[in-house]
Amino acid sequence: MTALPLHRRQLLRTLALLATPVLLPATVRAHGDSHAGGPREVVREQKPWGIAAAPAEATRTIEIRMDDKMRFTPAHLDLREGETVRLRIANRGKLLHELVIGTREELQAHAELMKKHPGMEHDEPYMAHVNAGKRGEITWTFNRPGDFEFACLIAGHFEAGMRGTIRVNPKS
Repeated sequence: MTALPLHRRQLLRTLALLATPVLLPATVRAHGDSHAGGPREVVREQKPWGIAAAPAEATRTIEIRMDDKMRFTPAHLDLREGETVRLRIANRGKLLHELVIGTREELQAHAELMKKHPGMEHDEPYMAHVNAGKRGEITWTFNRPGDFEFACLIAGHFEAGMRGTIRVNPKS
């Protein structure tokens, strides 16, 4: 594969920037409240912070609120290894927010990608995109001990401090 000449690369970048307003409706679809709707098939893929679970498997429900002050309440969760929890997320703000679970490194990398590609489409079982005044849910089995995080990765929200921590304590 040969590299494109500089003038062609510049032209492609310019076209991509001009197309950005056309892509904005995709942002709404990609970050709509898809997790707040009806039941969906659970995709079980092991991640360093655990694995997705069906809502019926939850042994505990934790209510998490998010708002336009770019904060989660509570901002810290203490869990036990092997615990399956339903995170019920309420967006009390007027802006779209999301809650994404991951490692600090993965969340930081994803936040950088979101700044560069705000229309990026993704829908994973460890994320909930919640429109203003709506609710979303994540059901997750934390089957690995360690320190993890959750954050809103919408451009600017992560940088404003919209983050929380999760401590998964090992089984006794």
